[in-house]
Amino acid sequence: MSHAVIDPHTFDELQANAGADFVAELVDTFAEEAPPLLDEMRNAVASGAAERFRRAAHSIKSNSSTFGAMRLAARARELELGGVPADATGVDALAHELEATVAALRALARP
Repeated sequence: MSHAVIDPHTFDELQANAGADFVAELVDTFAEEAPPLLDEMRNAVASGAAERFRRAAHSIKSNSSTFGAMRLAARARELELGGVPADATGVDALAHELEATVAALRALARP
């Protein structure tokens, strides 16, 4: 499953350059920081705050790309470029993808 969610070449390169222990810490940090970004996106949808929505989506996109989480990055990019949606359906889909991504990253990052 991990390989369907995470590009193994990108993840392996990150581990080779940064070290497995540090990457495991980065995964933990990502797992902690991404859910508040999703909350920020939901709040931005509710209030129509386009810039807040874009910034939060951009952060998720950039961070997930670093790990090789290309499906998550692509979904976040679509939201980033699409402007504030009428509802949080896309954010909910992003949250679901995030859960799968974090599980895959944790499996790959085990020392």
